[in-house]
Amino acid sequence: MSDKVRVFIDADVLFAGAASPSEHSASLLILTLAEITLIEAITSEQAIIEAERNLKRKMPRATPVFHHLVARSLTVTPAPTPEEVKALAGAADHKDLPILVAAIKARCDWLVTFNIRHFKPGHPDITVLRPGDFIRRVREQLAHMQ
Repeated sequence: MSDKVRVFIDADVLFAGAASPSEHSASLLILTLAEITLIEAITSEQAIIEAERNLKRKMPRATPVFHHLVARSLTVTPAPTPEEVKALAGAADHKDLPILVAAIKARCDWLVTFNIRHFKPGHPDITVLRPGDFIRRVREQLAHMQ
């Protein structure tokens, strides 16, 4: 088993990373960290479908970048079963509950999203935070390694 940080990437972060006008955006930086294998980034088929649908509608020119990022940066985890989702009812908004369950099933320590309020009250096994907050935590950990 890998000892790398396991991070679940929500659809909005995938969208932001692919559509980013700057190579320094937190969303793109997270995906780059995964591409160079410093972290293990995981997502679900549901998140990929949602991000791709939104990109095609709002920023179709970003879809080639999106496909590159998915292929090079992410491990895709299977969708949770309806029973697994039902078992955690109330841990997140109904629409986002399958994302939380997929992150837990994939043994992720972190779930990175811009919509942290959708993942309340959450689950004790996973920390939900925004991309910028995740990058700050990575920087803090790196600073302590010196």
